[in-house]
Amino acid sequence: MSEFNQLLVRRIRNGTVIDHIESPRALLVLNILNITGQEGNVITVALNVPSVKQKKKDIIKVENKFLEKKETDKLALIAPNATINIIKDYKLTEKRRIQLPDKIIGFFKCPNLRCITNTEEGLSSKIEIIDKKNILLKCQYCARSITTNELIK
Repeated sequence: MSEFNQLLVRRIRNGTVIDHIESPRALLVLNILNITGQEGNVITVALNVPSVKQKKKDIIKVENKFLEKKETDKLALIAPNATINIIKDYKLTEKRRIQLPDKIIGFFKCPNLRCITNTEEGLSSKIEIIDKKNILLKCQYCARSITTNELIK
């Protein structure tokens, strides 16, 4: 068995595997998903894993947590090539590719400090994806153009 083919982390019985995360963004993915470890679930994070397609990738395994589509929409901006694998009884039961939605509502704050979403209590941000290929974003309220890096700071 070659060194590349060795199993780096153990299999999980039930939960979610987030694979093909651009390296080194796994810790950012955990932060965006509000996964802290305080939930009591076993979390495995592998950074800079050798990959044929990407040279290096990150992998996250979260036992006993099944990510829903609205949660994975958050990842579209920071891990657009990631795949979500739902595991039940050690078997892959669902595989999802992350896709950018048309809008991202309430996950990120508009970086414009004067935007109404930052001053009005209870008003959720609405970030429109103007161009999915080049990832051009715009706040629906203040019409500010936004970069991915501004959103994830």
